[in-house]
Amino acid sequence: MNELIKVGMADLNVCCPPKGLTTLGLGSCVGIVLYDPVSKVAGMAHIMLPDSTKIVNNENKAKFADTGIDMMISNMKKLGANTNRLIAKIAGGAQMFSFSNNIEMMRIGDRNVEATKLKLAQLGIPIVAEDTGANYGRTIEFYPETGVLKVKSVGRPEKLL
Repeated sequence: MNELIKVGMADLNVCCPPKGLTTLGLGSCVGIVLYDPVSKVAGMAHIMLPDSTKIVNNENKAKFADTGIDMMISNMKKLGANTNRLIAKIAGGAQMFSFSNNIEMMRIGDRNVEATKLKLAQLGIPIVAEDTGANYGRTIEFYPETGVLKVKSVGRPEKLL
């Protein structure tokens, strides 16, 4: 079994086989996996918010979709990833609580997914698999040796993406 490197909330990490990456408790947060299938270099970010420009205290680049993806790519390149080969898999972005009025600010999960997709599209990185939305949390594990993203949720069958 691969050693799994834990990625905390508002955190990111990169690795090569035989190591893998995992993050726990994706609710409205989005887990973003970038992967170079040739070099097998992988990165995972656990982003909390969509846009660093809308927040005053934005020093933690891993917290935001717009800056976290750039930082992850930079770290992956240091391990030998080729940006032209990168693919993405994403999970999370749930609406964990229901509100009587559909206040835009409360749609954090949806906004995180939208910002992630926009940033990846701007960079020309295709999303090849996703498990987003709904109203339940997720834990993910990524195995660079195989390119498999395992998605686990309480009371639901495990998904392999």
